Amino acid sequence: MATLPVYDKTGKKVGDYDIDPSELCPTIDKQLLHDAVVMYQANRRQGSFRTKNRSEVQGSTKKMYRQKGTGNARAGSKRSGLRRGGGHIFAKRPRDFSYRLPRKALQKATKMAMAGKIRDEQVMVLDQFALDAPKTSEVVSLLKALEINGTSTLIATDGHNANVFKSARNIPRVNVMEVRDLNALALLHPQRILITRAALDALKEGRHNQEPEVAAG
Repeated sequence: MATLPVYDKTGKKVGDYDIDPSELCPTIDKQLLHDAVVMYQANRRQGSFRTKNRSEVQGSTKKMYRQKGTGNARAGSKRSGLRRGGGHIFAKRPRDFSYRLPRKALQKATKMAMAGKIRDEQVMVLDQFALDAPKTSEVVSLLKALEINGTSTLIATDGHNANVFKSARNIPRVNVMEVRDLNALALLHPQRILITRAALDALKEGRHNQEPEVAAG
């Protein structure tokens, strides 16, 4: 059983949240976590690269010099991939690196990642976190009060709050996500997780996947 501190939006401790990491996931499968992280990273790859092969570079196709008698290694045209300015032997072409693991496996990996963060004491709970207007200074004040200012931090909310997102988007190394968009990579990357009580309840009870996923931008 782990006891997580609960804070208000000013950084003042207002209670505790008791949770057993095994409620999220009894065991942590490092291979599944690795596979999930690699998948998310592969899906981020742009894949719009392209290089020229020997038929696409400019230059004569004439043999540079005769095959024998020069004392040099035999050579074809100046377009050869063995020569500077020649085409690439294995030219790169645009490709799609994305693929998808089974949905239930990804859901399990998300819970494993959160359970691991809880066991490592890297999770803090916010009683609630809503702002009436975009104000970056309030988020900065909260991070300073919790002594995590300058630390890579993920703020997980139970629903969409445009003011919270706008207030945190200009803070370096701080990201805001709804609980329904959480994944293993997003949870494992930051050093600290700030999650609202309602969001953690939804994650624990499996209600975070009831809405469709939003594709990463």
